[in-house]
Amino acid sequence: MSAKCNPVGWFEIYVQDMDRAKAFYEKTFDVTLERLESPEVELWTFPMQPDAPGCAGALVGMSGKDSGAGGTLVYFPGPDCAAMAERAIQNGGRIQNGKKSIGEHGFIAHVLDTEGNLIGLHSMQ
Repeated sequence: MSAKCNPVGWFEIYVQDMDRAKAFYEKTFDVTLERLESPEVELWTFPMQPDAPGCAGALVGMSGKDSGAGGTLVYFPGPDCAAMAERAIQNGGRIQNGKKSIGEHGFIAHVLDTEGNLIGLHSMQ
C-alpha cells in the first residue's frame, strides 16, 4: 500500500439474487449500476468518480461466496497482490485464494487476517 493513496481501494457486496440486489441498491440510493465485464464473476458497479474522495465498489455474484453476515469484502491495493499475500502469511494470516486474473482489471487474491476476517488484495500486475 502506498502512502500516497487511501487504504481501501475497492469494496464488494456479495449477493445471491443479482436482480433483487440491483433493484434494492439502485432504488435505495437513486443510482444506476453499470455492468463491469470480468471472468468468473458478475459485477455491477456503483457510479464512480475517479477524482472524487472515497472508493469504488460493486455488487458481486460469485459461486461459492455467500451473502449476509460477512458478505462485504474490502480490497487493499498494492503493486503485486501475490507479494502482499505472502506478507500476510509471514504476519500470521492465511491465504484463502491465491492470485488470479480479473481480466483487464488486474489481479486479486484473498487472505484471512489473524482474526479470521477475509480481506481482498488487488494489483494491476
